[in-house]
Amino acid sequence: MVDFRLYLITNRKLIADRYSLTAAVRQALKGGVKAIQLREKDLDTRQLLKLTYKMREMTRKHNAKLFINDRIDIALAAGADGVHLTQNSIPAGAVRKVVKNKLLIGVSTHSLKEAKEAEKAGADFITLGPVYRTPSKLKYGKPLGLDKLAEVSSKINIPVFAIGGIKSRRVKYLKNAGAYGVAMISEVFGAEDIKGKAREIIRIVKDI
Repeated sequence: MVDFRLYLITNRKLIADRYSLTAAVRQALKGGVKAIQLREKDLDTRQLLKLTYKMREMTRKHNAKLFINDRIDIALAAGADGVHLTQNSIPAGAVRKVVKNKLLIGVSTHSLKEAKEAEKAGADFITLGPVYRTPSKLKYGKPLGLDKLAEVSSKINIPVFAIGGIKSRRVKYLKNAGAYGVAMISEVFGAEDIKGKAREIIRIVKDI
């Protein structure tokens, strides 16, 4: 069940000079975050599995869901709640056949076509973006904007999380356009007070 509105994605390089990743995630969880996607693509399998076990322990303690980016094997081995697939991953339909209902499946999408394909393949939710311009998403082309977010949200029946340049001040516009929730990296992990920022965003999402 997709029972969260803020989907927080990790990037340990963003916080390296201030926190360890586990410390940063712990602060976010204390702020009320209920879904973490572990997305550390450069780690080898053993490093990632070790980190996943730590994250599983922390998220369980805070009654939060843990998703693993791309690695179905790691997600299953560590007892994660879900896996997040990109357009270069194994297709969602193939993953669903393997995991059945053991894992929730999120899929990164960048168009209505990709969103519809993900829904048809059995995804539980999608991220759609970049909605706004952001350096990390430049390779996906120009921002989709609120009109495209509204179109996609109105044409599929699974939750849509807006991603790409998402700031707390923009959340109300995203919700008004039909987004079920928001996916963030730097807005939370780049904050001086991670716990406080997480709490602020969750309050905004719930109030709208």
